[in-house]
Amino acid sequence: MKIKDLNVDEKVVQDFGREWKAFNHSDLPDSDLKEAFEQYFHIFPFEKIGAQSIGFDMGCGSGRWAKFIAPKVGILNCIDASDLALQQAKSNLSKFSNCEFECASVSSSTLKSHSQDFGYSLGVLHHIPDTFEGIKSCSKLLKSGAPFLLYLYYRFDNQPSWFKAIWKVSDLLRQVICNLPFPLKYFASQIIAFGVYWPMARLSLLAEMIGINISSFPLSDYRNKPMYFLRTDALDRFGTRLEQRFTKKEIEKMLLSAGFKDIKFSSRTPYWVAIATKA
Repeated sequence: MKIKDLNVDEKVVQDFGREWKAFNHSDLPDSDLKEAFEQYFHIFPFEKIGAQSIGFDMGCGSGRWAKFIAPKVGILNCIDASDLALQQAKSNLSKFSNCEFECASVSSSTLKSHSQDFGYSLGVLHHIPDTFEGIKSCSKLLKSGAPFLLYLYYRFDNQPSWFKAIWKVSDLLRQVICNLPFPLKYFASQIIAFGVYWPMARLSLLAEMIGINISSFPLSDYRNKPMYFLRTDALDRFGTRLEQRFTKKEIEKMLLSAGFKDIKFSSRTPYWVAIATKA
């Protein structure tokens, strides 16, 4: 069996389908989503796309980012390996006539090679067996000169050792919770969201207000975000069976090896968001 046939974890796909059904972002105010969107897309070269552009959202989930991209382009291909997730995306994007939907993995999409003017994949390719192969699959779809926005979990290469130690403890908990039946992992994740995420996020907010540097505060990125994000991401973090993490150098190396150039990283959270150009 070829790598492309193996580069998907069916249990992970099922879990994310359930997650996007539980948190489909349909009732979340656009203003809240817009702030999160800007965290990722502030480095995207929007001047390179327009009404004639065709691109892809690889791992579109509920379509929460696609709703801000669709009005700017000609066609947006929303691709996800979960049919349940695509159902949420279709509902959330129903007012857009330029969104096309495909239930496929990153390696099995039917889009033609070198056909896309842009692409992005945010928080997806670290949840597949071979992240590098996933990046290569995205690269094959893009035209020369096309921008590609990528977000992968970081390996804390810009954080102190004590931060990494805290994460290791949390990861032991994740390894237990992620193998529970979905109702139980959902319940456990929500306890974590209210009992850990919310207090630590608000502690960061308080520290920031009195002038303390919070760049290494765990969960400080959530300090101004509504509870919906904390609940969603707690389920994402502790309910996912497959999680890979990368340093900035490793991400840059993969992008270069996959045929990208002019790689730039965002200096903001979340880490690491990178923009690259197809060579």
